[in-house]
This record gives sequence, C-alpha cells and structure tokens, in this order.
Amino acid sequence: MNKLSPFHLAIPVDDVAKARKFYGEVLELEEGRSSEHWVDFNFYGHQLVIHYKPKDETKAHSNPVDGKDVPVPHFGVVLQWEQWEALAKRLKQKNVVFNIEPYIRFKGQPGEQGTMFFYDPCGNALEFKTFKDMSQIFAK
Repeated sequence: MNKLSPFHLAIPVDDVAKARKFYGEVLELEEGRSSEHWVDFNFYGHQLVIHYKPKDETKAHSNPVDGKDVPVPHFGVVLQWEQWEALAKRLKQKNVVFNIEPYIRFKGQPGEQGTMFFYDPCGNALEFKTFKDMSQIFAK
C-alpha cells in the first residue's frame, strides 16, 4: 500500500475526563494539545479529537454482519496481525466490555481478517481490524 496521509476525526463525548482516561489509559494513545472542551490524541499516526457535546439520546443503529449486530457509525484502524492480537489481549486484561468479541472472519480464505468492536465510555463505537494479508484490504 502507498504511504497513507493521516486523517483527522473529531468525535463527540459527553464526559471529557472519562473519555480522556479511556483513550489515554485504556487504548494507551499519546495525548496532544487540549483545552477544557477538547483533547487531541495520536490515533496510530492519525489525529483523533474528542470534543465535548452534551449527551444525545438518539437511538443507536446497527446492521447485521456474520450474525452479529455491527454498530453504525463506528471508526477504528487496521493494524498488523500481531498488533491486533496484542491489543485484543491488552483490552481483555483491562476488562473492556466488547460489543463483538475479537474473532476471525473468512478463516483460511482470501480476505481472512480479525475484528473486534467495543464502545468508549461516551457511546462511540470502535472497530479494530487486521488482515492476514494486508494486500487484501480492498479486494473484492
């Protein structure tokens, strides 16, 4: 794959302190600039910003995939296989509650991938993925 340009993603959080702790201590992301209402994080080389927004009672949405309810919207990153396995292990050790436990899709087939879903403490859904063969990331 070509060198990727870093993306910038700003997400709403209804509790900056809780979200800051989650992204800093649970996901172990390096913190950048911040103010009382927002915090920048280095999200695997990308800029993730948590911004204060009062709680929204909008009903969550999901789509069925592999018989599981995949939350929409969600965001995350595609990691190398070993990084993904290490992250899954670390999150389990930190008692993160998974919406969809880490599992392998298309095992032994083209596009074999690992995936896991969980929520931050403010209700933002995250998916972390990996591919056995990274060249398959956009394969049809």
